[in-house]
Parts: sequence; structure tokens; C-alpha cells
Amino acid sequence: MSGERYTKDHDFVRVEDDVAFVGITDFAQSQLGDIVYVELPLPGRRVAKGEQLATIESVKAASEVYAPISGAVLEVNERLVTSPDLVNKEPLGEGWLLTLRVADAAELEELMDEDAYRSFVEGEG
Repeated sequence: MSGERYTKDHDFVRVEDDVAFVGITDFAQSQLGDIVYVELPLPGRRVAKGEQLATIESVKAASEVYAPISGAVLEVNERLVTSPDLVNKEPLGEGWLLTLRVADAAELEELMDEDAYRSFVEGEG
């Protein structure tokens, strides 16, 4: 599978081999406004799809991030500790939140592809 997959909660997953990069979408970061703090889980934590995974605080509000797929946290983006604004600047790039080892690749097929996500966002506007 190439490219990103998306959730209705405006999270993305980009899989490279069996490692999934997880973050929020550009739409999500624009709705949150200036991000000032990101709370990330500890590496090694196992999460089930839909379980709370992280918290993002902005000048507007705090928002929970839920696991788009099941897996084990491999790494968190330590750069967000001192530069949480990376999520605003490059949500699909350097502003990723964490990586997960994919537990069930079939869960990825339940997520939206880019075209479906674009239609979903346009429907919210």
C-alpha cells in the first residue's frame, strides 16, 4: 500500500514496510490553530484501534488523537517536545506524531484513501 490512509477523526497513517507513521491531517491542524503542546505515549505501549493515543493542545482547545489502527508504539517524534508547531507547519511530513508496528494490515483497508478523505472533508465544509 502506498500513500496515506485517513480516518474520519482527521488522522493519517502512512505505512512503510510494517511501520505506520501516524499524525493529524492538514485539515485537522488548521481547525486546531497554533499547536502549543503534544503529549505522546511511551514507546512499547500496545494500542487497539480507536484507543486514545495522544493529546494535542492548541491555543483554541485540546484534542485527543485515537489510534487509527492497532499496533505497538515504536517511536515518538521527540522533536515535537520542543517544536510542537511542526504539526502546523508539516503535519504530513516532519510533524508526524509516532510510529506503530502494524498489528493487523486488514485494518488499513477500513481507512479512507486520499480521494475519499478529500470528499469527506469537502462534505464537512
